[in-house]
Amino acid sequence: MTKQELCQKAVDMLAMAYVPYSHFPVGAALECDDGAVFAGCNIENAAYTPTNCAERTAVFKAVSEGHRTFRRIAIAAATERFTAPCGVCRQVLAEFNPELTMEVILVNSRGETREMTLRDLLPWSFDGSYLDGFLPEEEMT
Repeated sequence: MTKQELCQKAVDMLAMAYVPYSHFPVGAALECDDGAVFAGCNIENAAYTPTNCAERTAVFKAVSEGHRTFRRIAIAAATERFTAPCGVCRQVLAEFNPELTMEVILVNSRGETREMTLRDLLPWSFDGSYLDGFLPEEEMT
């Protein structure tokens, strides 16, 4: 899939976003290492905390279908500013790309793109290595 096609899939998801509170639609298209693509949009909730971002929607769809390695993600918002993934989404992306080499493509409302790596967005990610040697609570006393 070309970069332009991936970006267009993210843009197409803007129309699917459920954003009655923020009115800030976001679309994402995630390309797996095997070429499969999963698209997502943000889905809000009146309680706010249960809201799910477009990036996580795409990741969760991919993971639920057995995909675990991702090449790149395009993220589109209907704004002139480029909209980067939130901290929670960055951490979820890092879970499946611990080397932080995944390409992240931001798309604005004019169709312009900005490209970076996940490491650029999350230089100090929390990963499973932090849990190595973790002592259960009863062993800490």
